[in-house]
Amino acid sequence: MAYYWFKAFHIIGVVVWFAGLFYLVRLFIYHAEAKAEPEPAQSILKNQYQLMEKRLLNIITTPGMIVTVAMAIGLLTQEPEVLHNGWMHIKLALVALLLGYHFYCIRLMKKLEKDECQWTGQQLRGLNEAPTLLLVVIVLLAVFKNSFPTSATTWLIVGLAVTMAVTIQLYAKKRKRDKERQAAMKTTEEQALQNS
Repeated sequence: MAYYWFKAFHIIGVVVWFAGLFYLVRLFIYHAEAKAEPEPAQSILKNQYQLMEKRLLNIITTPGMIVTVAMAIGLLTQEPEVLHNGWMHIKLALVALLLGYHFYCIRLMKKLEKDECQWTGQQLRGLNEAPTLLLVVIVLLAVFKNSFPTSATTWLIVGLAVTMAVTIQLYAKKRKRDKERQAAMKTTEEQALQNS
């Protein structure tokens, strides 16, 4: 019975952790892009994003990570033999990457707070796709285990995930161009009004 409790709360922890990671980096994007806003909007936005980032990290993301890892340890105590399987070694390596990503996000959050972050909104959008790819592979490993699919269907799913990431990047570039175009048109209109 303990195994099922560990498994249930492990899944809940994963959902919470990933939700937090996805939204945290999205806040970083908005935080980084707030630099382009005029004052006082820039300061107001930065302060609001800092508050949201800290709350999200401390109330949702990190507790989700802790529950995920604690319940995974509980699962491994119930089925220690899975540690001998190759798929589990790969899964644990990917989880280690995910933990590194989590702590790197904490570092980025501190840099954003100090105005020392060099990442652009566009670069952060790319960073935001990393946990999606990790999630896909980790779930596939957990479901298929040693019979990990390498068929065309698998590559189609991977292709869809990559396509999704590329589409998001292209959409972000389009939004940025549209915003720049609108700003240029506004400047042109203001100059025309001043000249008349």
